Amino acid sequence: MPIKVLLVDDHAVLRDGLSSLISLEPDMEVVGEARDGEEAINLVESTRPDVVLMDINMPGMSGVEAIRRIHAKHPQVAVLVLTMYDRDEYLYESIRAGATGYLLKDAPSGDVIAAVRSAYRGESTLHPVMARKLLDNLSGGERRMERGGGDDFLTPRELDVLKWMVKGLSNKEIAEQLFISDKTVKIHVSNIFKKLGVKSRSQAIIYAIQHNLVELEQ
Repeated sequence: MPIKVLLVDDHAVLRDGLSSLISLEPDMEVVGEARDGEEAINLVESTRPDVVLMDINMPGMSGVEAIRRIHAKHPQVAVLVLTMYDRDEYLYESIRAGATGYLLKDAPSGDVIAAVRSAYRGESTLHPVMARKLLDNLSGGERRMERGGGDDFLTPRELDVLKWMVKGLSNKEIAEQLFISDKTVKIHVSNIFKKLGVKSRSQAIIYAIQHNLVELEQ
């Protein structure tokens, strides 16, 4: 079955362009178009999309609030932000609301299509500019976050590794910072991915923000 995509943007020209682009993909179909957040919520109910491409700044209900409500009621629906705004607050608010990725409208069309497929697979995508902003503004928290059972949490050492991961360090660089071997870091990273239920560093960053595992520098 094709990936069902819902488009949310107050500009009809952009929606038409995205609809035409997505319709060219044999594994995708556009199941609806919304002009604002409230209409998006109603269409999610009626069309049951797999992925929502969501703008942020729209008349009426904002994209962030729409993401929050969609994620609360339909957590299985992936919401991918596609906006012209590269402001930090929009990025953090969107991710905390439940967005699985954040793209800017200057992204190549191929990147948008790839991001839709990634979102459908449960993976995360960040525009390079926004990924850089995250790495520039994240600092390691000292919190322990339980997930699932009582024994399923990040250890203090795993939190240390996560702290350096979100700052953009490689396994080798993390090893140098923590005075441990590359192999040990690799094991910690694997455990972090498993406990957080993610497959990549960008997904780990998004999860960490959504669940307050890291703190933003002021």
